[in-house]
Amino acid sequence: MAPEPALATHWLQAAARPSVRAALDAIHQLIADQIESRGPACWASGRCCNFEAFGHRLYTTGLETAACVLALPAHGRTLTTPDIDAAVARGGCPFQAANLCSIQAIKPAACRIFFCDRSAEQWQIDLTERVMQQIRALHDREQIEYRYAEWRVLLRTFVE
Repeated sequence: MAPEPALATHWLQAAARPSVRAALDAIHQLIADQIESRGPACWASGRCCNFEAFGHRLYTTGLETAACVLALPAHGRTLTTPDIDAAVARGGCPFQAANLCSIQAIKPAACRIFFCDRSAEQWQIDLTERVMQQIRALHDREQIEYRYAEWRVLLRTFVE
């Protein structure tokens, strides 16, 4: 069930605040540093973006989703209900294009951390837990309502 529209407005306003954007950028940099030091394999196969075929779901926070939605126009992207419906029908992400992520620079933390590389499994779990604690602390510090839900459900909140 998608969060109510007032909550989406709350997240959009919060994601637009410089202090929140800076905190999210710092978390994303931590992830980038960890990924670089670990060097997991990415075959650009797009399997991770095809949730049904890969047998997993992408979960993120309302705040991260809002930050992504706010950044879409600057990256030449839009999002519509038909985009989400088509993604659900094919079992994947609305931002997957030809097996690649079309929002690489603005994707949420869970996307940044996940790699199909089996050798990366344990440290991905550890890093995800660490990052989610930081994101939860950001919510608490900035007094932002916290919700953690499936990516496409949250995206729908911002286009309906």
